[in-house]
Amino acid sequence: MKRFALALGLIATTLAAPAAAQQQMTDPDFRPAVGRPAFAADGPMVVIDGAHNNFHTVDGRYAPFAELLRADGYQVRGGAAPFDAGGLDGVAVMVIANAGPSDGGSPFTASEIEAVEAWVRGGGRLLLIADHAPFGVAAADLAARFGVGMGKGWTFEPADNPNGVTSQLTYAGERLGDHAITRGRDADEAVASVMAFTGQSLIPPEGAAVLMRLGPQAWEAATPQDAAAVVEAVRTGASDNPAVHSAAERAQGMAFTYGEGRVVVLGEAGMLSAQVVRWPDGRPDTRFGMNVAPGNAQFGLNIMHWLTGLLP
Repeated sequence: MKRFALALGLIATTLAAPAAAQQQMTDPDFRPAVGRPAFAADGPMVVIDGAHNNFHTVDGRYAPFAELLRADGYQVRGGAAPFDAGGLDGVAVMVIANAGPSDGGSPFTASEIEAVEAWVRGGGRLLLIADHAPFGVAAADLAARFGVGMGKGWTFEPADNPNGVTSQLTYAGERLGDHAITRGRDADEAVASVMAFTGQSLIPPEGAAVLMRLGPQAWEAATPQDAAAVVEAVRTGASDNPAVHSAAERAQGMAFTYGEGRVVVLGEAGMLSAQVVRWPDGRPDTRFGMNVAPGNAQFGLNIMHWLTGLLP
């Protein structure tokens, strides 16, 4: 499975490999560069959630994103309190990145979900990120409170490679929505393309702006081991495998207003990090995130600029 997954470009499937076989870490060579910081100092407070079994945290796999935001003038800290017990106090933007399942389901209590919904409705700003399985399952109940559906699997599209599919997805042109987030404050901040590294599909609510639209031949598999069934589905245009379903024209990124607040939802987390996988057998390091997709950093900044009202 590992060899096949890597041939497909499933960078994030290294997470599923035995821990002793490889080392995944933030890229020590990544240095964020912000040409025109949004804030001189003491900008809005951004909290990166760390209270819900999060795979990406402020001092861990989302340290590169935190560094990028600090370079833009934001204040950034980790969150350790439940959302219904002070976790939203003083927060301008809450970032929830890959909350992990609790007993196979949501790590958020019903009262936490209600607290987040009320906070956003009253003017809060939320960046919710849920990657490939099992993170879609973990975030599904919270996402549903905002009308967002989650595919909960691993997303693939056709590719010109020996296997015929890939989950390293590039969004450009019509697949990258025309929105303040993609336009930026001026032409220098416009985003021409972004790259996602596997992830799940998303179903946006009515009225949401799709920022990253999957193609007409996108498919989603329940596990990486079902990738072979995706290859067959791409070839034939159909699948009778219950572990595989069409993700055609779904999203991997969206933005919408909710009451007085704003919400951005992404179906892939690595795109706003900068990570490296080091192999014990001498293979070259594998990098993914902002360190190999330069447009991703500006995309992340523009998301925050829109959430905090610098973009209309």
